[in-house]
Amino acid sequence: MQWLFVCEKERRYAGNRAGSGSVIPAENMVIDINKNIDNYKETVVLGLTAKQLIYSILSVAMGGGIVLLLYQKVGLTVSAYIAIPAVTPIALSGFYSYNGMGFMEMMKLKMHFAFGNRALAYVSTEGEDVIRNIRQQEMMADKKARKKQRGSQKRADNGEDFRKAAKKMMFLMFLMLVIFSVLAGAAVWYKYFK
Repeated sequence: MQWLFVCEKERRYAGNRAGSGSVIPAENMVIDINKNIDNYKETVVLGLTAKQLIYSILSVAMGGGIVLLLYQKVGLTVSAYIAIPAVTPIALSGFYSYNGMGFMEMMKLKMHFAFGNRALAYVSTEGEDVIRNIRQQEMMADKKARKKQRGSQKRADNGEDFRKAAKKMMFLMFLMLVIFSVLAGAAVWYKYFK
């Protein structure tokens, strides 16, 4: 979304148009504003916020320190591989955000859910006999409903099946009549007109 802010010079120019006087050129100043102004973040350097800048400096310093300390003992590549897991949480603390929570808050929450939650146990208030009786009643009701459905479905299916078979038989008889007529016409044409 863009908001157009008009400079003081343009206001003077608009006022001078009606009368005679010196003409001051119009200048427009365009300022981009986010649609969601709550997500606006002030940048400090290179498009980074202050938090991102501080954490990126810390992560580069820590990674560089680890690499410089271990470089002569294990080599450059191995020291870089050792530095990456140490630097990653620091860098993510500055840049990662999920539902308004930073990286450390999110990881604390995930660790709590993974290891801190106790298992919730459900204790039934009914005994096994009551549950068994309820299941038997449900099974009996299902059997009765199926028997009723089968009986009415058989009667309906028999009538419906008969109608479908009759339509199919009529179609096939008409098709056979057309085929025999075409064959008879072809035989007459072959016998007399060829």
